[in-house]
Amino acid sequence: MHVGTVREIKNHEYRVGLTPESVEELVAHGHAVLVETGAGLGIGASDDAYRAAGAKISSDAADVFARAEMIVKVKEPQAVERAMLREGQILYTYLHLAPDPEQTRDLVASGAVCIAYETVTDAHGGLPLLKPMSQVAGRMSIQAGATALQKEHGGRGVLLGGVPGVLPANVAIIGGGVVGFNAAQMAVGMGANVTILDRSAEVLERLSNHFENRAQTRFSSKANIADCIAHADLVIGAVLIPGAAAPKLVTREMLRLMTPGSVLVDVAIDQGGCFETSHATTHAEPTYAVDGIVHYCVANMPGAVARTSTYALNNVTLPHALHIADLGWKEALRRDAHLRAGLNVSGGKVTYKAVAHDLGYDFTPAEQLL
Repeated sequence: MHVGTVREIKNHEYRVGLTPESVEELVAHGHAVLVETGAGLGIGASDDAYRAAGAKISSDAADVFARAEMIVKVKEPQAVERAMLREGQILYTYLHLAPDPEQTRDLVASGAVCIAYETVTDAHGGLPLLKPMSQVAGRMSIQAGATALQKEHGGRGVLLGGVPGVLPANVAIIGGGVVGFNAAQMAVGMGANVTILDRSAEVLERLSNHFENRAQTRFSSKANIADCIAHADLVIGAVLIPGAAAPKLVTREMLRLMTPGSVLVDVAIDQGGCFETSHATTHAEPTYAVDGIVHYCVANMPGAVARTSTYALNNVTLPHALHIADLGWKEALRRDAHLRAGLNVSGGKVTYKAVAHDLGYDFTPAEQLL
């Protein structure tokens, strides 16, 4: 199969779909790999490194899209990229379609086979292709929040860990999954006073056992969320419903409970955000204020640590890329129900139920297309 990867063009996105090491694996399986020139510069991988791994270098993205049977990316295709997709071409990347009707419309119109990293499952009910980026984003959310709390960034001027004689900051983390757990690890390590909210008794017990007296856990009811954010200096939104739009757990009305200069970091922004006042921002302009509350809503947080993120992502995406390339997408999905769960759009049909429900499309089970 002809496999291609292009330079990411989303604002301040430095990751790349394939590392030179991943290219080498694909070539060893007998596949041809085409890489847009400069695609790997954000992770320190030169065109020569890709050539040494067996790739051919293309002068532009249009050539890669025209020649490749499968495009491997990181972020969702931007409008100019969606216009280059063709019927039957495989797109393998993060999509996050539920809050993005324009992208969904374009992918449906293209007729392409669109496999989303974020809905591929595993035998334990997890999301293994989302997990490494959730780990990165969870840890980065505390760094970003700590920076936003500084006075010159609009925050209250609070140090997360405090100092002797001065109390540490209060951090509320809504959601105890991968993002929430990693955020809590960082916040606890920095000495903050941490509370984690979740609706699962099993999750709350696991978190309580792990952190012991270093973090508190609370059931995620509306009343408890309101109480926690009223006392919080930093709130992390870490809620995920796989493939669906995130629920709005903090309303604009609730911002009145918070102290001016407090910070909200919405890690769920890829799925529309879990704060009513959230809208996507970029690394160029990461924050804005609503009613005196600083919002950090960067939709590609892991892109800021591109090398770590790219290698962590390739570790989990490459095996599926190899199966798709080796077997063809239909046979690969027939054999692997977990990879099949990643099929969101194909042949003009929406094949992921949550996306179809949220955006008003008819749902076509993937099995009908195989």
